[in-house]
Amino acid sequence: MTLGQLRSFLEVARAGSIRGAAASLVVTEPSVSAAVSSLGRELQVELLSRDGRGIRLSAAGEELAVYAAQILGLVDRAGRAVKEAAGGSGQVRVFSVMTAGEYVLPPILAAFKKQRPDVQISLEVGNRAAALERLTNDEADLAVGGRPPSGGDIEGMEFLPNELIVVGQRNHPFEEKKSVDAAALSRETWLLREPGSGTRETAEEYFTQAGIAPATTMTVGSNGAIKQAAVVGLGITLISSHAVAQELSDGRLTRLKARGTPLRRSWYALRRKGGALPRSAQDFLGFLSTAEATEAVKEAGKTTRHG
Repeated sequence: MTLGQLRSFLEVARAGSIRGAAASLVVTEPSVSAAVSSLGRELQVELLSRDGRGIRLSAAGEELAVYAAQILGLVDRAGRAVKEAAGGSGQVRVFSVMTAGEYVLPPILAAFKKQRPDVQISLEVGNRAAALERLTNDEADLAVGGRPPSGGDIEGMEFLPNELIVVGQRNHPFEEKKSVDAAALSRETWLLREPGSGTRETAEEYFTQAGIAPATTMTVGSNGAIKQAAVVGLGITLISSHAVAQELSDGRLTRLKARGTPLRRSWYALRRKGGALPRSAQDFLGFLSTAEATEAVKEAGKTTRHG
């Protein structure tokens, strides 16, 4: 079993086809097919099966995909750590949930780079489910998101407040109300992120706690799309105040005083429990809890509000 075989197999698993894997790896389709076939013969199992015109993983293939991701992720981290220890430049792989990746981490990364211009940082953005998967598979050194799940192998360090508020279009009928109760909120259309998003999970928890039973919901796949939907009056939404600072400042959105809000949460730096981190990743983790990081986010917020 070689790393090349595992890499080819994992790309096939993710792409759902030999052609897709070959395009991703920038190699020929026969080379990918040969690597996967050789791996299956060595393990004496069928890793793939035909599914119409495509392919799907067998039960054995599904199991191997989990280990392949972890092995390749750990090999990558080990290589980066060794090169850094030998005097090379540091590299940090960070995965962030969308809200933090779009509105919180950029100013923090800029501030960190001023102190450590030698460190290369890659930032991938997705939803909470993807963030936890990347950590579990050792495909990210750190992730930024909400509180870590209980009882798992992911731990978190709280580093920045995250206030969630309800917003709607300009001149919304609730705009002047001092408090909007559950009955009124239930009659509204609620704009929600996709399943797997931490913001959606928080919204659903809020509905339960506040006794809200939305008459209508609309699933929208990004913060930007949700904000635009709210601006044109398609509904209201629960969202991080970091994400709507500009729209509240210029009057395109208005904050609604929904009962039970604001929800005061925190951003966390997440990592695998007991997992080794390259030195540069340790340095970035430490920087997140500094006054410089907090001030960078505050200054970016001021620029957004007055820009």
